[in-house]
Amino acid sequence: MSEVKELNIVLTGVGGQGTIAMSEVLGIAAVIDGFKVRGSEVLGMAQRGGAVITFLRLGKDVYGPMVPEGKADVMIALEPSEALRNLRFLTKNTIVVVGTRPIVPPSVSLGLSKYPNVDDVLKKLKELSDFVVPIDPYKLASEAGDAIAANMVMLGALAGTGKLPIKVESLKQAIKERFKGKIVEVNLKAFDLGYNYVKQALASIK
Repeated sequence: MSEVKELNIVLTGVGGQGTIAMSEVLGIAAVIDGFKVRGSEVLGMAQRGGAVITFLRLGKDVYGPMVPEGKADVMIALEPSEALRNLRFLTKNTIVVVGTRPIVPPSVSLGLSKYPNVDDVLKKLKELSDFVVPIDPYKLASEAGDAIAANMVMLGALAGTGKLPIKVESLKQAIKERFKGKIVEVNLKAFDLGYNYVKQALASIK
């Protein structure tokens, strides 16, 4: 049984990116490793393209499902503007894994709003957190065989930081339990690509 008292995880993206599936894999892996798990999800719009945020809280001292503002230990943002939308959860110690490929909403395409500059988003994140990992998950997911596996690239990237108290083996087992058929192997490969990408990136700056 894990002795971690509290670990607060915020996962965010837009509809169709697999934010909830990523949350489910993390939750399954956490249970495998003996964590008590609490969680909830907020769907701004259920359809593809709407904002999605899910919370996972792990540990023996966790009771409520919602992560309080300023209390995130981990944030995975599959989409850069969604990271910007959820800055209120960050601290200097938050581990932030952020996807760098924009998914432009219809309001921007119609000229009704403006999409933020991705470099500006990363700059803002780095002002608030000392551990920001930018990654294009769609590039690596395509290498794995299907861009839909971008969420598993992000999960692998988080594991690659070495700062998640959930075993890599448990995460892979959770992928096998959550998915069925051919997508399992694609997701496992995507996870490994994200994991190795971050491992190599961190090694290069030491």
